Amino acid sequence: MRYSLMATVAFSVMLGACGTTTTSKNMVMAVDTASPAAKPLSIVPMGDYRTGMFDEGAAEIPAFDPVTKRIFVVNGGDKSIDILDMSDPETLAKIGSVKLSAWGKAANSVAVHGNIVAAAVEDDDKQAPGKAVFFNTDGDFIAAVTVGALPDMIKFTPDGKHVLVANEGEPNDAFDNDPEGSVSIIPVSGNLADLSDADVHTVNFGFLNDVDLPYGMRTSNPGTSTVAQDVEPEYIAVSKDSKTAYVSLQENNAVAIIDIETANVVRVAGLGFKDHSVNAFDASDKDGKINIRTWPVMGMYMPDTIDAIEIGGKTWVLTANEGDSRDYDGYSEETRVGKLTLDPVAFPNAATLQKDENLGRLKTTTAQGDTDGDGDFDVIYSYGARSFSVLNANGDMVFDSGDKFEQFMAANYGRVFNASNTENYSRDNRSDDKGPEPEGLATGYVNGTPYAFIGLERQGGFMVYDLTNPTNPQFVTYHSDRRFSGNPEADTAGELAPEGMLFVEAKDSPTGNAMLIVASEVSGSTKVYDLK
Repeated sequence: MRYSLMATVAFSVMLGACGTTTTSKNMVMAVDTASPAAKPLSIVPMGDYRTGMFDEGAAEIPAFDPVTKRIFVVNGGDKSIDILDMSDPETLAKIGSVKLSAWGKAANSVAVHGNIVAAAVEDDDKQAPGKAVFFNTDGDFIAAVTVGALPDMIKFTPDGKHVLVANEGEPNDAFDNDPEGSVSIIPVSGNLADLSDADVHTVNFGFLNDVDLPYGMRTSNPGTSTVAQDVEPEYIAVSKDSKTAYVSLQENNAVAIIDIETANVVRVAGLGFKDHSVNAFDASDKDGKINIRTWPVMGMYMPDTIDAIEIGGKTWVLTANEGDSRDYDGYSEETRVGKLTLDPVAFPNAATLQKDENLGRLKTTTAQGDTDGDGDFDVIYSYGARSFSVLNANGDMVFDSGDKFEQFMAANYGRVFNASNTENYSRDNRSDDKGPEPEGLATGYVNGTPYAFIGLERQGGFMVYDLTNPTNPQFVTYHSDRRFSGNPEADTAGELAPEGMLFVEAKDSPTGNAMLIVASEVSGSTKVYDLK
């Protein structure tokens, strides 16, 4: 892979920041430290809707219509969108569903604005172009247009004039068909019934094929894919003024910044790497204990969900740093540190490091790390940063929550620390992978205070941070409705694997208070919370 600090006409490289906690450049990062107490927040669990489908992705992404008080939830288990009535938030009731087989295999995402519901639908052939499909809030079809391969996320701009689709473009399992990742921009302010494929603007990343990549961005393939094919747009956030989109390129460890009006990429920000010789984490599932400590490892942030919030007249972008690899039959970058040949100069204690109780079990990549090309690995990388981060409007990282998530769980939930989301009392099960695995994320104002809600896919529940000072957010609380005494397969274990999180403003809520909607994919359930 090529790295450069130079800017090009096609895009300007926004370098990540460096300080004591990362190897990114041009930034001083504040890690979660003691400071004035955050404002208190009351989280009141209310109603839920349970599909009874265990570990089938039966509740993935929610959207909410404030007029009808309906929640639209992607149900991957039966390839539909469930329509739930939330007029009484104490009792969620399913009142219908939208079947999607006429337009493809299944929906991956749903969004609502006005009286329009938009769904991102992948084709039966995952590598073929998908569809953006539009319905009214009763589920009646309006229009459908063609977008890129594997549309993974769909979002309206706040002004309702455009719909954006992140087309992930994943390869097939043989890794001999790898579509280019892209972002579709669809104008929707006119008569939707007249919408056609000709109206769709495609933002592609072909310009990256011919330039040096920004520091902190990466690719991973066997040398058969272009950079544009390697780019996999995952999630979209939009600025309050509807002018700028921020797109997480998860597997690439980067964020693309797009001008919506011109449909152009104006910047790609590499996120850099988290220095785990400073930021501690638990690296082994075979040591029989909680062991949060520093290691000679660089963490790749690799955010999944990304969200934007305006604070003090400025746009701030938040990322849930889950991590992900490219792991297919035809090509896999995944291995464990114990299987690497480590450079004897960089790692003179390699034999000790590679024991299972140390770093040997940690999942790592073969796509990066051999910096001098001599066949051994000079740097060890891990997937995800086990944290959330804050970026400014230019894509510079200004805050990361460090090791706060794991430290909190160790201190307060030690018996179920880094548990799996499908088995209870699976203590330490995920330490060798991505720990608590932050994935979902939502932001919003409660009684004038901006908050971030970060869902932990494996551990369950969500962290809450006060964003009043976005360069140094303050931990508020952790809330979980997972029941470790229950049976996950019998649906008595509560909420498992929060996937999609949606903030509802007080003015739109049936309670008059702000609310949070959480869709949990393993338990196949959707639950709502009153916030005050």
